[in-house]
Amino acid sequence: MPAVIEAMAHALPAFSAREVVQPVRTAVEIRERTFFASMPAYDAAQSILGAKLVTVVPENAARNMPTHLAAISLFDPATGELIAVMDGRLITEMRTAAVSALSVKHLARRDASVLAIIGSGVQARSHIEALKMVANFAEVRAWSPTRAHLEAFAQETGVRMAVSAEAAVQGADVIVLATTSVEPVISDEWVKPGAHVIAIGACRPTQREIAPETVARGRLVVDSRDAAVRESGDIVMGVEEGRFTAGHASIELGDVIAGRSPGRTSDTQVTVFKSLGLAIEDLATADVAYRTALAAGRGLQVSF
Repeated sequence: MPAVIEAMAHALPAFSAREVVQPVRTAVEIRERTFFASMPAYDAAQSILGAKLVTVVPENAARNMPTHLAAISLFDPATGELIAVMDGRLITEMRTAAVSALSVKHLARRDASVLAIIGSGVQARSHIEALKMVANFAEVRAWSPTRAHLEAFAQETGVRMAVSAEAAVQGADVIVLATTSVEPVISDEWVKPGAHVIAIGACRPTQREIAPETVARGRLVVDSRDAAVRESGDIVMGVEEGRFTAGHASIELGDVIAGRSPGRTSDTQVTVFKSLGLAIEDLATADVAYRTALAAGRGLQVSF
């Protein structure tokens, strides 16, 4: 995880400086809430070229399968040769949490001590690992609508189980929304002044997971302006409802990390990081895995 966080700290500012060639992902809708997406990117400075192909199938939860599945391919930018193919599920989990950790580092209050997580799946677990690397939390609370999942999560990680989403969120300094919900999972009145909210789901324009009032009043930071105003229902629907304009999503985390845009401007300000996920995040993480595997003599050589 430390290596992934470091890779994201380089990839995000490069993306926001337009040093990375990356279109907004192309999604093919299969059925409601189910889609296949293509995510290519090229970073000349780091010699990273490739793409992630990802599927999101919520029904997989009932099949005891991951709801998000992916494959990542890396290519040699000089020759165009395919150099590696790897599973993208774990990479997606890790890079998402690593980026969230950077948002905490640059947007949360420095004295943040209470972390609340809504959700109890793989992203909840990876976020505990990553966020604890950038902040000292005296208390970690969690709530999930599935009691059995919450109990297993608490036993595995040591988080305190909350009796409700409201009980988890009220008074929390950092709030992570790690669910598959397509409707807001928290209410605005639960979010205290000075809190930092991280939303990592609801990646289609008809889905939202943050209370629209929170998005409107918070200092909103996104990973990609172009993607946010096209893919994020939390933003698209907010604009359509007249709560704010598209300019509300003008601050990118990469610019905050690089010091090109200010992050938090006061201790009472609510900050909101809407994470949609960038192809360069996946590919930079895959590059770390690829180079580490080569150095360790791991992986399977395949001739096509």
